[in-house]
Formats: sequence, C-alpha cells, structure tokens
Amino acid sequence: MDVSLSNQILNTANVMAQAKVAQEVNTTVLKKSMDIQESTANAMIQSLPQTPQLATSGSLGTKLNTYA
Repeated sequence: MDVSLSNQILNTANVMAQAKVAQEVNTTVLKKSMDIQESTANAMIQSLPQTPQLATSGSLGTKLNTYA
C-alpha cells in the first residue's frame, strides 16, 4: 500500500473526527441556549399581571347591545 495514500486516509479520518466533535459542541451550545431562552420566556410570562375578573353583576360590563 502506498504511504501517501495511507496518510491521506488518516488525514481524512482526523478531519472527520474533528468535524464530528465540532458538530457535537455546536449542538450542545444550541441546547443550552434554548434552555436559557425557555427559562427567560417563562420568567417573563410569570411577571405579567393577572387579568382582571370580568363583571358578573350590575349593569356595567354585564350586558352587550348587539343592535347597530
């Protein structure tokens, strides 16, 4: 077997292994970023004021005039 061919095969294998590691790192960073975004969104939702209750008695806000 030719030595230069063996070196090319080894170099290709190393490049592929490095690409796999880089892809795994990128995926991990993306997952952590999404987790942080989720927790931030949950905190923002929790900080929203509660909606006021609708009127259930009286004449204000309990009747709807549908004539136009």
